[in-house]
Amino acid sequence: MILYFSATGNTEFLATELAKKTGDQCLNLLERIKNKDYSEIYSEKPFVICAPVYVCEMPRFFSDYIKKVPLKGCRDVYFIVNSAGYGGISGYLAKKAARHKKLHFMGYNEIVMPRNYFISHYPVQTKDEIRERLVNACEKVNEIADKIKKGEKLQSRYIFLFEKIITIPFNPVWSKYKMTAKAFYAADSCIGCGKCARVCPLNNIIIKDKKPVWGDKCTHCMACIGNCPKDAIFYGNVTSEKGKYNFRDYKYMLGDNQSAPVKNKEYQRRKNG
Repeated sequence: MILYFSATGNTEFLATELAKKTGDQCLNLLERIKNKDYSEIYSEKPFVICAPVYVCEMPRFFSDYIKKVPLKGCRDVYFIVNSAGYGGISGYLAKKAARHKKLHFMGYNEIVMPRNYFISHYPVQTKDEIRERLVNACEKVNEIADKIKKGEKLQSRYIFLFEKIITIPFNPVWSKYKMTAKAFYAADSCIGCGKCARVCPLNNIIIKDKKPVWGDKCTHCMACIGNCPKDAIFYGNVTSEKGKYNFRDYKYMLGDNQSAPVKNKEYQRRKNG
């Protein structure tokens, strides 16, 4: 059973591809997380837990959910995380979570995917950079799926002590003071459809007078920005200058037209690429 959370499509793509290649089922945990649904999840095949990386670890709300939800049936578990380049201590925390749940840890792998987070100093990606990451990710998925089908362990990156020393005390501070929703706003082009509220894993958005209003529990997943059908949600002046990202806008790069230019509509909607 492939279990995943995805904000802007990267993790969903990896999870669904793994499910196809291993002949397994795939379960999006978003609604379970939003509704605090901790009902049992059963699988006769190994559990494969897929997640993005936020500030050098899996999202805390996601890790907390995995710790609480009963996983029954097969006792083997794999972890697959994806980031823009550095998975941090995700592997260490994954192994710790498996031990907590008395599961047999079969390893974890990191996959580099296009960046969906451009707040602060993070640069815009070019079309070629995005394509290269997607193609390489597909190759990595094939390798991982082959090992899972054979019941083999994944070769995990070693997590050094200094990574834990830096990350573990730093992340709570960063999450509290930097991951705020104060700069989010909806432009006049917002149609009040409520999709931003539906995709927010922390239920941090409500629709008031046909406009989204953000609370104080943001995790900076960028789901609201990346999934807005009208591209009406912004974060200060950052996203208006750097653009936005959603995997669906670049999935065509993995088809037969990989050498095709980016469509004009995509340049207009999102500056990445």
